[in-house]
Amino acid sequence: MNNYPHPIIAREGWPFLFITVVLAAVVHYFCGWWSIPLWVIVLFVLQFFRDPPRIIPFNPKAVLSPADGRIVVIEKAPDPFSGNETLKISVFMNVFNVHSNRMPVDGTIKEVLYSPGKFVNADLDKASTENERNAVAITTPNGVELTCVQVAGLIARRILCYVKSGDVLHRGQRYGFIRFGSRVDVYMPVTATPKVTVGDKVSATETILAEL
Repeated sequence: MNNYPHPIIAREGWPFLFITVVLAAVVHYFCGWWSIPLWVIVLFVLQFFRDPPRIIPFNPKAVLSPADGRIVVIEKAPDPFSGNETLKISVFMNVFNVHSNRMPVDGTIKEVLYSPGKFVNADLDKASTENERNAVAITTPNGVELTCVQVAGLIARRILCYVKSGDVLHRGQRYGFIRFGSRVDVYMPVTATPKVTVGDKVSATETILAEL
């Protein structure tokens, strides 16, 4: 199954791309090859805001990765909403990863909670509790509860979340975006079976983090 209801270059990046292209073009017109560093910036912006289509695995028990990146944490931790013990799997995104965030499961949005905070390196464990973050509580059709937390990083200064309480979304559906380096923590039942290990590179929607 393919899920792609949006442009291949994320809308969140259009203003940045427009500004950098115009600036590079103007400098190129007046100064020629002096514009090369600006065209390099254009290429960086273009790759950062790419948002390619993804294939959704046919596995109803799967908890899919909500982001591209690298697995940095697999551990037991309290859920940000209920405080119950859960299995936490964290995906760290660097500036070269796709930063679109997608639903890990089919479900209804139970609650959304934004928390201001610091901007320490999102690769560090303390980022989950100290950094700016946005938590989304999800209830699956079978009544299983999960939480996805978007965590701002050292460079990131803007968490974008497009869902609200009561929304019904499908796995792989785009629900948010984080600009310039960040992390997503997924809290799921402690009985879930991990399908990844620390250090693994994962792709949003296409990689199965765990099975319920």
